[in-house]
Amino acid sequence: MSECNHDCSSCGSSCSERTSPQSFLAEPNPNSSIKRIIGVVSGKGGVGKSLVTELLAVGMSKRGKKTGILDADITGPSIPKAFGITEKAMADGNGNLLPITTAGGIDIMSINLLLDDTSDPVIWRGPVIAGAVKQFYTDVIWKDIDTLFVDMPPGTGDVPLTVFQSLPIDGIIVVASPQEVVSMIVEKAVKMAKMMNIPILGIVENMSYVVCPDCGKHINVFGESHINDVALAHGLSVLGRLPIDPSIAQMVDEGNVESFDKDWLVPALDAIQSV
Repeated sequence: MSECNHDCSSCGSSCSERTSPQSFLAEPNPNSSIKRIIGVVSGKGGVGKSLVTELLAVGMSKRGKKTGILDADITGPSIPKAFGITEKAMADGNGNLLPITTAGGIDIMSINLLLDDTSDPVIWRGPVIAGAVKQFYTDVIWKDIDTLFVDMPPGTGDVPLTVFQSLPIDGIIVVASPQEVVSMIVEKAVKMAKMMNIPILGIVENMSYVVCPDCGKHINVFGESHINDVALAHGLSVLGRLPIDPSIAQMVDEGNVESFDKDWLVPALDAIQSV
């Protein structure tokens, strides 16, 4: 940022305007109405970020709130399959994209709703992927949405940066698993959000434990969890712990995730509604 070397009163406000921070926020589609945007992030892949996004959206929808999911994980778009969506997204007469609405009333936009073959890989460079995510906000009509969940790609690269800069994120949920190495990676995601001045609502731990089918005992498959330590170090709350449950995997595989009815994420849903 350049510094002014003269009396600004002699040139009006041009100097202050030139040196003020530039905003990268994108304008939503003029036909959209979104009350809050919640990002679901993870420091690495494979921890269940998309699953948590799906379950949060289902939970919020069952509270009577109009909910949407913007699938920003362009190279790993799994959201449509979990909801049993097979049709393609279409545009209206004005070139605006229309999300697909699930049986339970959740609006979804994903790259897989635009591909001819959902198994085709998206082999794009970072800036192109980031541009597509931005278009899912600017070119899609998100109508009367109470909460729009953004399923972020893992890590701290181009696309998460674009989302943080381009969308008015009201808060994020960080998803992690119990392994010790994940704790270090969670800290990277938390620190990135803080550097970008994005409010962090809390942490959800996935694959937290397994319930023994015979005795009901909780078994820590990945050893002792370190999530409490990470949360305490950053002044955050643990908003839920999801077990390894084959019934959830079956629901997702069958495209029936909207039948989820457990109360594991109630604190996370409460935190979102308080935003």
